Amino acid sequence: MRWQLSPPLVDQLKKLDVRLYKSFYQSIARFEKNPYDLHLNNHKLKDEYEGLRSINVTSDYRAIYEEIPSGEKEPIAYFFIFGTHKELYGRGT
Repeated sequence: MRWQLSPPLVDQLKKLDVRLYKSFYQSIARFEKNPYDLHLNNHKLKDEYEGLRSINVTSDYRAIYEEIPSGEKEPIAYFFIFGTHKELYGRGT
């Protein structure tokens, strides 16, 4: 699946620890090959994130995206939120 990162997310990623930065891009590479790879735990979100999807980057970090129609066969995955499970959902894993 094609993907794109929001400019604020790109800025956030540049400030990450190198290991977390690499984990993010490894997850994106895996996502590009197979968005539903079991390691990513790709799933729909509810409540305040209704209509969005999330993938696992590490055991604690998540990347949230929206599927945007592209005029192509597949939508574009537009990633724009990244953080720990607690930061994003307000509770522990």
